[in-house]
This record gives sequence, C-alpha cells and structure tokens, in this order.
Amino acid sequence: MGSTSSMLTQYDIEEVQEHCHNLFSQQEIVSLYKRFCQLDRNAKGFISSDEFLSVPELATNPISQRLLKMVEGLNFKDFVAFLSAFSARATMQQKIEFIFKVYDSDRNGKVSFNDILEVLRDMSGSFMSDEQREKVLTQVLQESGYSRGAYLTLDDFSKVLGGHGLKMEVEVPID
Repeated sequence: MGSTSSMLTQYDIEEVQEHCHNLFSQQEIVSLYKRFCQLDRNAKGFISSDEFLSVPELATNPISQRLLKMVEGLNFKDFVAFLSAFSARATMQQKIEFIFKVYDSDRNGKVSFNDILEVLRDMSGSFMSDEQREKVLTQVLQESGYSRGAYLTLDDFSKVLGGHGLKMEVEVPID
C-alpha cells in the first residue's frame, strides 16, 4: 500500500476499514483509493497541500487553511481516517472530535474563545463584524455554562455542540 500505483489487496482494504472504524464499505474504500491516486499526482504515497487544494470544494472552503494543517502529508490509510468523520455512519461524537481538531489549531487539547473566534471569522468573513461574532460566541458559551475566559476540552466542546444537529456528510461515489 506504500506506492499508489499498486492496487489494493483484500488485506489492505480490511486494514483500512478497521483503521476507520468500519465507517466505509469495501467498495467505498476502493473508490476512495482511486480518488487518492488521482490526487497524488506524483505517486509519492501521500497528498501534499497543493494536491489537496486541487479539489475545488476544498480550495474554496473558508477553513481550508485549517484543514490543510490536518491533511498535509497524509498517506491513504490516514486520508480515509480523515474522511471518516464525514461518513453518514460516523457518530455525532466522531464528528464533534473532528470539529474540535479544526478549532484546536495549536493541538494543545483545549479550545479558547479566540480559537473559536478565529474559525468564526474565517467562516463568516465580512458578513459579520468582530463585535457581532464576539457577542454571538459569548452568548453561546454562556448558554452552555462557560465564560469567555474558559478553555474548552473535548468533553466541554461536546457539551456545547452536542445538542445541535450537525450535518457533515460526504457521499462517496461507487464506480
């Protein structure tokens, strides 16, 4: 599985399936492998930032720079694990853990008010002022029992997001 020019064996498929907690079927993994090989233009066995940004939906995503930090240099197995949060079969907790990683850009296991504010700024652009973003975020945190100065751990973050429906799915086309 090291070289992207080789085909996946049944063992490789099952290993990847296990690595991503069986959130993708074997057919979906084969389709994802084909897509991975298309993205890995130089057949290095991993995806670079430039290759990742060749996907138009990702290049125009307002948080693409944060996502790049998470995907730079991913091999196929980790690429599938990254995408597993977007599976229709992923649990709400798996989706929240992924979102937490997006917000926790310094990887210290905590999300601060400013971390969340930065993501909101990326996502809302000029549609909201900094003052509006801060007001909304302060209110959401207060409603969840947290202050502006709090650092949210994954458990805290889950409490804040857990009650809100998250629609975060990507359909994997089967060839």
